[in-house]
Amino acid sequence: MVIRIYVDRDFCTGCENCLDSCPYDAIEMRDERAFITEYCQLCRNCLSVCPEGAIKEEEAVVKETPDLGKYKGIWVFAEQRNGKVAEVALELLGVGRRLAETKKTELVAVLFGSTEEEAEELIRWGADRVLHCPDPIFEHFNDDPYVELLTQLIRDRKPEIVLAGATPIGRSFLPRVAARVHTGLTADCTSLEIEPETGNLLQIRPAFGGNIMATIVCPHHRPQMATVRPRVMKKGRYDDSRKGEIETIRAERLYSRTKVLRTVKETSQASVNLQEVDVIVSGGRGVGGPEGFKLLEALAVLLGGAVGASRAAVDEGWIPYSHQVGQTGKTVSPKLYIACGISGAVQHLVGMQSSDIVVAINKNPDAPIFNVADYGIVGDLHEILPLLIKRIKEIKTG
Repeated sequence: MVIRIYVDRDFCTGCENCLDSCPYDAIEMRDERAFITEYCQLCRNCLSVCPEGAIKEEEAVVKETPDLGKYKGIWVFAEQRNGKVAEVALELLGVGRRLAETKKTELVAVLFGSTEEEAEELIRWGADRVLHCPDPIFEHFNDDPYVELLTQLIRDRKPEIVLAGATPIGRSFLPRVAARVHTGLTADCTSLEIEPETGNLLQIRPAFGGNIMATIVCPHHRPQMATVRPRVMKKGRYDDSRKGEIETIRAERLYSRTKVLRTVKETSQASVNLQEVDVIVSGGRGVGGPEGFKLLEALAVLLGGAVGASRAAVDEGWIPYSHQVGQTGKTVSPKLYIACGISGAVQHLVGMQSSDIVVAINKNPDAPIFNVADYGIVGDLHEILPLLIKRIKEIKTG
């Protein structure tokens, strides 16, 4: 039994008195009537402000899915950026293929936007079928149409498992889809397996700051939904001769409260995707400020890499969130990770300790970062980095 707040449309006059009462912006106007969205936190502020008594509270019974056997197949949401399928989609097809073979079921890729050529690539990377909606509404990411269409498809076709990348896009819209279809969602998984006895999806992820690995199951609801961290799964096998079905999906009556006017891309030389580079030079609170990150960027450019950061540096506003590495940022696995002025909190280590080689530079010899570093330098990074940059330039100029 759960509590539900709803608007009785027969009594609502569209006066909009309730809009400002909600601290969670969970009330909006639809067709000149108030509507309570999935953001409602049951604070009940709105109940007393409606002059018509149209906002009501009731107990609702949430029934278990009557027949779990109706749910078949494994779906991978194939994220695309600027028309190009993201690497994380190929990684999900790799693990999805393994799960599908274990379950002896179909592997389906869901692609919103992009081209038919990209849909064909998903077949070659392991999908049996691609549900492709090329509608222009998906040219730029916008939560509402993504949520609406994926929810419709799940309700109509009933997949057993739905996977997406734990990227800004996946983290933004997939929890809303899970809420719409009344199922659970495990975020930031690092491993996925099928439980032999039950056939349930075992969703494995770090918990308590990375100190334990939790295994989460969703035994009574479908689909089983999870987001997977980029760069923790291996891509599947590419087969240029592989054949499959591409089904074109029509986007009809998709509701969207907002419109994307334009996107602005960072122009910094080192602002590339951290999950796709071989060298990362990261800075923490010890960098001292935005000026310190210019040193890190100079070194990263010399090494053909990118600049990363700890949460402390991002929270200080020294560098954008897109550079954050760690449990609440990006999980990376470069060939070389240089940690400058980073103490080594477990939340940061979770995101970078799978790097091939870790070099730590810190004034504190007891900093935890040295426990995971292959090479450690105790000293002031503002003295060490200029010397290192100078030496690399000398070697390059021969």
